Amino acid sequence: MSYPIEQSTFDAESDKSVRLDLDRQAHIQKGTIEPEQVRSGASPMRACMVAYTFYESDNRVRRYAETLVQHGYRVDAIALRREKQSDQPTVVSGVRVFHIQCRVKNETSRLAYLGKLLLFFLRSMVLLTWEQIKDPYDLIHVHSVPDFEVFAALYPKLAGSKVVLDIHDIVPEFYASKFGVSPESVVFRLLVAVERLSAAFSDHVIAANHIWHQRLRDRSVQDCKLTAILNFPDTQMFRRRGRNRSDNKFIVLYPGSLNYHQGVDIAVRAFAIVKDQAPEAEFHIYGSGEQFEYLKSLIMELKLQDRVFLRGSLPIDQMVSVMENADMGVVPKRKNSFGNEAFSTKILEFMVMGVPVILPDTDIDTYYFNDSVAKFFRADDEQSLGAAMAQLMKDSNLREDLVRNASEFVKQYSWNANQAVYLDLVDSLVNSENGRAKRTNASGSQDRRSPNGPDAVNRENKNY
Repeated sequence: MSYPIEQSTFDAESDKSVRLDLDRQAHIQKGTIEPEQVRSGASPMRACMVAYTFYESDNRVRRYAETLVQHGYRVDAIALRREKQSDQPTVVSGVRVFHIQCRVKNETSRLAYLGKLLLFFLRSMVLLTWEQIKDPYDLIHVHSVPDFEVFAALYPKLAGSKVVLDIHDIVPEFYASKFGVSPESVVFRLLVAVERLSAAFSDHVIAANHIWHQRLRDRSVQDCKLTAILNFPDTQMFRRRGRNRSDNKFIVLYPGSLNYHQGVDIAVRAFAIVKDQAPEAEFHIYGSGEQFEYLKSLIMELKLQDRVFLRGSLPIDQMVSVMENADMGVVPKRKNSFGNEAFSTKILEFMVMGVPVILPDTDIDTYYFNDSVAKFFRADDEQSLGAAMAQLMKDSNLREDLVRNASEFVKQYSWNANQAVYLDLVDSLVNSENGRAKRTNASGSQDRRSPNGPDAVNRENKNY
């Protein structure tokens, strides 16, 4: 899919490098020029993304895969499928996707959750082995959860493929939050041991944020094989096309997983507190997860059926329009659980789409953002969140200030501005035998090619 370059989220004249990159990608999509190849040679490189996720709606996995396609790779993806989705391979934006296992997010026990992970592991191992025998992969990029999924690439690694483990969610803490396990428990320690073994097996590890980069470096991964790469929004997809709503409603939006640590129930209760102050406001929730049925009953209990609407998940390209047409985004994560350190890409996506966003004062969110670009509330506090909602609903000037500041701030946090970190990493792995190793800065600061280090955000409110 190609888009007019002049309609990019960024001002093309103010960022020439982004404009040139978008222009090159548009020509690649039109077929007027050939994509670059990361490695010289007659045959294209071959890569595979492996992820226990729904590929079409996972922007992080898709972004990596489609970037490699644009740079000359032939890319496969091994992923889950939804209930009514075909089990036949499909092509999505140049990526061949194998939907090897159906999943409904309804696990209520540890054994049910683990059983599905193990089944996916076995199926993906068989498929990777078969594909490696037919036509070897140069790179296999495995996305965690779970960490042990990386061992599905055992045969390809023995055959010479390079393996990257991408830790989206740090597993021991994620499991502890999901099932109430103590960090001092045997299970938690076993998960840390699996994390270490998985990292040792991999050729390189990607951490999803800088707090987790530090954690992984301290307990599981050698510094020389660890890089922090945030889940940056892809501005080829997340760009403003123009709002098309014509009603007088005020739409509050939450898009994402409906797990406990996301705190969506807190947002529903907060909205119930302030709904009478803004009779034109509605709260729209898009997503799926373990709390779906609970949220449905909570909405009925609070008599919010005509004000709070619980939708299912949408593919990314449809979600972009929904986000742009919202008046306010809310990220209500809990601070006393896994959500305290989990970076939410929804924040950057709201900023790119020109939507003011409310954030909790979690460690991860105060690490990257300040109150010049987002409205903060006390995490886990529905009264505080309700007050923040009411203030933004009433104060259009504050909304405009946040949107203006965030739109400027997020320019340095786009995938276009940061993809060189990933491409250099891939190049250093797959081309190392040719003497072309160009290791990226794995310290976490990434100051050579990327502004996404811990000092990139002025947390003292001096920039605006």
